[in-house]
Amino acid sequence: MDERGRSYGYVGPADLAVAVRRPGREGRAIRSVGDLDDWLSAQPVPQRWEPFTFVVDLVGVLRLAPRRSEHVACAGTGVDGGSARVLGAGEMTFGREHSRWVVTEVSNQSTGYCPDTGSWWAVAAAVDRAGVTRPGGFTYEVVFRRCPGCAENSIVREGEFVCVFCGGDLPEEWNVE
Repeated sequence: MDERGRSYGYVGPADLAVAVRRPGREGRAIRSVGDLDDWLSAQPVPQRWEPFTFVVDLVGVLRLAPRRSEHVACAGTGVDGGSARVLGAGEMTFGREHSRWVVTEVSNQSTGYCPDTGSWWAVAAAVDRAGVTRPGGFTYEVVFRRCPGCAENSIVREGEFVCVFCGGDLPEEWNVE
């Protein structure tokens, strides 16, 4: 299924979105290999090898923040002053290959946005635009669904579409928003 038209709104706790929202504190925009090299070189050495929080903003730019950052903070503020919508979100790890940074691992693991696995197209396009080598797909996919019974967001584990909160059936199609 082609998800090119979908964007994702913040679905996490409202109090968290308010607590982390600070103008000008969104994730670092990565538009080129130089941007990535500058940003990663400024990170403490042990943290350079950990996964980073990322979002792809609505214009297709990759934004990075330290791992323990919330995705909603990385995304910044939307035009309406609320939490920004994104085309993709998750975690990304970098490594060195032939003296260049490359994406070694990437997931859609973001409980704040719960992006569908179909968001890969946006992640791939943003990384490609920046000129960074990447894998052919998510190296770890998370399947999110909202339970129609209890309205909690759940992660589908081992292909079992069952809500971890109430035991109800989860839909086959993405429905988090």
